[in-house]
Amino acid sequence: MPQTPLVAPEALSKSDFESLSEFRYRLRRFLHFSESAAREGGITPQQYLLLLHVKGFPGRHWASIVELAERLQTQHHSVVALVSRCEKAGLIARRPNADDRRLVEIHLLPAGEACLSRLAAQHRNELTTFGDIFRIPGIHL
Repeated sequence: MPQTPLVAPEALSKSDFESLSEFRYRLRRFLHFSESAAREGGITPQQYLLLLHVKGFPGRHWASIVELAERLQTQHHSVVALVSRCEKAGLIARRPNADDRRLVEIHLLPAGEACLSRLAAQHRNELTTFGDIFRIPGIHL
């Protein structure tokens, strides 16, 4: 793969470093909140993210393992194991695709919907702390 030639970066000001630091601090604080909220809600942070990405997959009410691996930025086999744990917990169900039986669709079950709805509402409320930093498309802060 050809590499892009390195271009000397523009010098950053003290203000730039402060802005980057503040953003990373708030992002880490949000992630810490998210991890704690998931655990308090009875699931792992990865399970919450799986449920969120199934529900939030664009244009459908389900997602495939490959799509979830991309969304979670993890390996296929890790998502398969995560799906198995969520399935055992009664949060999701695997269903064969009607057109391509090799494709497995991951769907939320009512317990997964309820768990996700509670946690997502908490996350949306926490996101209000980011209103002065950036906009999140579709989220009204």
